[in-house]
Amino acid sequence: MKSAPSPGAHPPLPLDLRRHLRAGQVIPALPLALDRRRRWDERSQAALIRYYVAAGSGGLAVGVHSTQFAIRDPKIGLHGPVLALAAQVARASLASNPRDFVLIAGLCGRTRQARAEAQLAASLGYHAGLLSLGAWGDEPESKILAHCRAIAREIPLVGFYLQPAVGGRVLSYRFWRQFAAIPGLVAVKIAPFNRYRTLDVVRAVLEAGRDDVALYTGNDDNIIADLLTPFTFAGRTRHIDGGLLGQWGVWTERAVALLDDIKRARKKPRLDLAWLDRNAALTDANAAIFDAAHDFAGCLPGIHEVLRRQGLLQTTACLDPQEKLSPGQAAALTRVSRAYPWLVDDDFVAQHRDTWRR
Repeated sequence: MKSAPSPGAHPPLPLDLRRHLRAGQVIPALPLALDRRRRWDERSQAALIRYYVAAGSGGLAVGVHSTQFAIRDPKIGLHGPVLALAAQVARASLASNPRDFVLIAGLCGRTRQARAEAQLAASLGYHAGLLSLGAWGDEPESKILAHCRAIAREIPLVGFYLQPAVGGRVLSYRFWRQFAAIPGLVAVKIAPFNRYRTLDVVRAVLEAGRDDVALYTGNDDNIIADLLTPFTFAGRTRHIDGGLLGQWGVWTERAVALLDDIKRARKKPRLDLAWLDRNAALTDANAAIFDAAHDFAGCLPGIHEVLRRQGLLQTTACLDPQEKLSPGQAAALTRVSRAYPWLVDDDFVAQHRDTWRR
């Protein structure tokens, strides 16, 4: 098992968590860096974290799907070390030019496991926990709500509506309305890949009067439209504030510029129809990266391949040897990179990569 770096080397920066999240941030989901023998590549991992900070992201989500849930396996033993390294490197990278930056830890399992993970994250200086409900199967929603309330007492809570195709479950509007009343809730990541279920979450938060709860898209198939749409319920109009996305784990410098453009577009009296074209382009790019053609089988290797081509990762390897690029996926990645150069930050990465890999 890898030993965890000391979390105390760079103490957490003061952060007005609710204000920062409500302002709308690009929050990448951290991929796990491995070498060609599927061992943890700490140098590439640190370089990747420095990239996200330098690109202007407003935070980082660690221990989530992109970081690979298998890091929690005691035989692999990477959960604590990866969380600790990410916090340490992010703080060190911000030390010379301090700014607000939120660290969000993924939390998994039933209550005992999720509570232990929340306590670990808090001890390492993480600001919030993104709570996966994948372990609850068909349990009654009342039991899941009790679980969520228990975890919110350990760390500020980011809710997570995950699409069933990758381990989530359908949750009712009633669930989200009660969930929105949890005092420790600071944000919800909305990722059901379904418009009706997306509306359920937004409506629940607005009808609960929770103007202090940030809304973040995780709908990688509809990012720009999610961020541009004004939602009106109960006399309140809100936009989805930002994104906590696997898609934004690649081409992050361009994602930051994109979100800034979207925030300006929201203030204009009329929406330029060119935004619809850009939304379709980003969805097309995401289909190649996430391998929608094969039901997302190559999702993680697709993310890795973009970063490998940029020289940030050594390989596309995952902890599970069966997770690899699907047939035709590499060609699809080449196609979208060439078709949408405004999405790609290769020049930015090439300029700074050697410094990040120091």
